Amino acid sequence: MGRFEGQTVVVTGGSGGMGSSHVRGYHAEGANVVIAGRDDDAGRDLAAQLGHRALSVRLDVASEDDWAALVREVEGHFGPVTILVNNAGVQNPAAPIEHTELRTWEHTFSVNVTGQFLGIRAVAPSMHRGGGGTIVNIASTMAHVGTAFYAPYTASKWAVRGLTKTAALELGRDNIRVNSIHPGVVSTPLINEPTVAGQPAIADFYSPDPFAIPRLAEPSDITRLLLFVTSQDASFATGSEFVLDGGLLLGPALQPESDIAA
Repeated sequence: MGRFEGQTVVVTGGSGGMGSSHVRGYHAEGANVVIAGRDDDAGRDLAAQLGHRALSVRLDVASEDDWAALVREVEGHFGPVTILVNNAGVQNPAAPIEHTELRTWEHTFSVNVTGQFLGIRAVAPSMHRGGGGTIVNIASTMAHVGTAFYAPYTASKWAVRGLTKTAALELGRDNIRVNSIHPGVVSTPLINEPTVAGQPAIADFYSPDPFAIPRLAEPSDITRLLLFVTSQDASFATGSEFVLDGGLLLGPALQPESDIAA
């Protein structure tokens, strides 16, 4: 029997690079999975591949109406939501603050912060009805540092940290745990492909050579941590931040060939 047998998991951005990995991971562990996102075709394709216990639901995370409709559909299909993975996110085109348009700032926050806020607000009552649950907000290592040219994304991920901790305090006595996962550079289209035409991909700026673990993360690395954080093995963790970055935030690692002064 899988760790999530009989549980219902909603993953936003569920057909994307990390999202689809998370969906497959939960499904393999026995969960009912809800692939929530704006790409209807990709979501339906993934649900068809998984077959039994998979449902695709169209969702604009910044829409209150979409969230309300999602909860109604999921409860009608599977029952109350057990786990919410606020995975959907967008990156802003690289630009200094003085050349960043207000609409870029607002769009980044509407998806990365408002989308997670609305998700928590919409799903918490369903979790109450089911006797509890777990929420994980996907943040970023950029939530721990400043990053030039990415002010909207960086600021939005710092905001996710505060949202997570506040929700953990409010929902803990209702048997709902809320945590955040902070991936480093993960090999997904968001990283490997240009945000806008003519710009280099984000991966071009982040060579893993200095990392203590000198490689980019794979989506499956994040999925394995996510499955742990939302399992009973992590039942005492709430309001916590789980950084998974191969040592990126630590700074350059000592190279094996380095000479160490006596």
